[in-house]
Amino acid sequence: MSTDSKPLVLATQQVELAIGGMTCASCAARIEKKLNRMDGVTATVNYATEKASVSFPETVSTDDLIATVEATGYTAAVPVAEPETGAEPVDELAGLRRRLWTSLVLAVPVVVLAMVPAWQFTNWQWLSLMLAAPVVAYGGAPFHRAAWTNLRHGAATMDTLISVGTLAAFGWSLWALFFGTAGEPGMTHPFTLSISRSDGAGNIYLEVAAAVTVFILAGRFFEARSKRRAGAALRALLELGAKDVTVLRDGREQRIPTGQLVVGDLFVVRPGEKIATDGVVDDGASAVDASMLTGESVPVEVGAGDAVVGATVNVGGRLVVRATRVGADTQLAQMARLVEQAQTGKAAVQRLADRISAVFVPIVIALAVATLGFWLGTGNGVAAAFTAAVAVLIIACPCALGLATPTALLVGTGRGAQLGILIKGPEVLESTRKVDTVVLDKTGTVTTGRMTLVDLVTAGGVGQQEALRLAGAAEAASEHPIAQAIAAAAAEDGDLPAVTGFANTQGLGVTGVVDGTAVVVGRAALLAEHGLRVPAELDAARQAAEEAGRTAVLAGWDGQARAVFAVADVVKPTSAAAIEGLRALGLTPVLLTGDNSTVAHAIAAEVGITEVVAEVLPSGKVDVVRRLQEQGKVVAMVGDGVNDAAGLAQADLGLAMGTGTDAAIEAADLTLVRGDLLAAVDAIRLSRRTLSTIKTNLFWAFAYNVAALPLAALGLLNPMIAGAAMALSSVFVVSNSLRLRGFRTVTGN
Repeated sequence: MSTDSKPLVLATQQVELAIGGMTCASCAARIEKKLNRMDGVTATVNYATEKASVSFPETVSTDDLIATVEATGYTAAVPVAEPETGAEPVDELAGLRRRLWTSLVLAVPVVVLAMVPAWQFTNWQWLSLMLAAPVVAYGGAPFHRAAWTNLRHGAATMDTLISVGTLAAFGWSLWALFFGTAGEPGMTHPFTLSISRSDGAGNIYLEVAAAVTVFILAGRFFEARSKRRAGAALRALLELGAKDVTVLRDGREQRIPTGQLVVGDLFVVRPGEKIATDGVVDDGASAVDASMLTGESVPVEVGAGDAVVGATVNVGGRLVVRATRVGADTQLAQMARLVEQAQTGKAAVQRLADRISAVFVPIVIALAVATLGFWLGTGNGVAAAFTAAVAVLIIACPCALGLATPTALLVGTGRGAQLGILIKGPEVLESTRKVDTVVLDKTGTVTTGRMTLVDLVTAGGVGQQEALRLAGAAEAASEHPIAQAIAAAAAEDGDLPAVTGFANTQGLGVTGVVDGTAVVVGRAALLAEHGLRVPAELDAARQAAEEAGRTAVLAGWDGQARAVFAVADVVKPTSAAAIEGLRALGLTPVLLTGDNSTVAHAIAAEVGITEVVAEVLPSGKVDVVRRLQEQGKVVAMVGDGVNDAAGLAQADLGLAMGTGTDAAIEAADLTLVRGDLLAAVDAIRLSRRTLSTIKTNLFWAFAYNVAALPLAALGLLNPMIAGAAMALSSVFVVSNSLRLRGFRTVTGN
């Protein structure tokens, strides 16, 4: 028997698990820690997307991973496939919505009865108990479960504070009703704010337990609603592809679903259609608009042997393409994976309330125990001792804490929506405060994303209006974006004459007869073919336009070139002011584009950007953002195209132009509906202001209750002081949040 041994190499597998039951980022960290303790397992858990990406060896099964997560106190499952188109979408918020509405309906009468002594009829306290019990048990169940899980792991979060406070309030109310004097017919809570010592036997706190549960549930509901769209970027990307395709089989055209395409199939793409999948042109020539994938503002001319990418648009002639990659291998599918990886790797921001609670809860519990010990030690009786201790727990459960974040978010996001700014959730706000670098996509973000005539130089005694009329009439018959830019500029001066004998030479230009004049519009090679010479002054103008990053088009008739049209994707009117505004916020702008370096630097110089990264592929945009992050920068990215989606997801803060694609909008944290870069400045200002409001709210939510803690510890707390503290802190929080309605844009709106 040989004693030689070889090291055992275990093959690794990948799985993505859907995680349930997480209430904060510390839950994600706890699950991640447990999974990574398993032999050979590497896991990343994301609270925002509620997913775990796990790499594991063959010695570990998926069931083992799920069992480990469940042993930690959470649920795990392998996600099921997306439902078929037309199937009813699953409402993930249904359970939380039902829990919230049920609790709200039951809690309102409890709070009203407790706070309005005139309405406290005989035995009102027993009705309050019947209404409050389901709220605490059913409505508060998620908090109690989370608190139990946290307790088992020696942690304290906001859930612990809510659970301890509501159960203490409810438990003491039960004792007072059944064993004290609170259950006697005719008992009332008089409206008095006097400080007096009491044994607590006649006091109930059902309204505290019910109201706190409802407010916190409302906060969780709004947060969950903003989080549910985390995976929508992937669906939006995949929706971009063509649904059906015309294939050539046995010499006949046949329409089939794109999913049935196989490598090697020949398929037809007519003008205006999307290319169904990645392939190589087998026959035909055309211009392909790939701007949404590559960022190139000028359509790409393709012919036989050229590669084309699925989801791009054929804007010229008929193409026959041979499929080279289908399904998960296409560039579109790879981009979807990039977005998913960027979202999974994005660190979720832990809620501020949890961080405060982690310190506050142990202090309050220690104070309650110390209060109990002090009162028992001074011989004041068990009832008085427990009254003081429980009062500490009750007053430490701040009702306003549940309002602090959701009210500021509701007002802030509502004001944002009025201004064309959509904020996805509270996690976004934390990022805006820390951002120091903003990466700007060029096409459609800094520029309009549309080709526009920007200059016209004529020669040979021809006037600009005549040159524009003749060339515009010829170009009007072409579908090419550059031709359409010239035709649109010509049409501004009136109706264009008809063109006869129109011909389109793919990749070179067009010819036609306008008002009896044979007109040639296109590249110098096309004019040379038709025997038209180019004067030196026009050739110099053409070179100058190209050096400035513009596309130059020549037009000629009667033996020579008569005009040069310079066409470009122009800068939006507000872009320069927006760059200045971003700098004023302490941000360093970086222009990032798939376009060529000459164009990129020309645009950057026009708007005042000094840092430029050009000729970048879609996957390269993610790398640029990641490289900046590795340098210690906190990066915001503004974009509008599919090619920006992965970068937007990778960035610490993603801002999508609302005029852009669904994929970019879904991958972003903020959407700028106006499609105006000045909206990015407003979005960051509003987000920072909203975050500041939330922090002020949280401070006061705790401060009111902390101020009342000494009274509780001394046994001087009566129900009305507790109710007044709760009401005052809530009123302050709501009023402070409403101040956000006065937010003004940089233009004063």
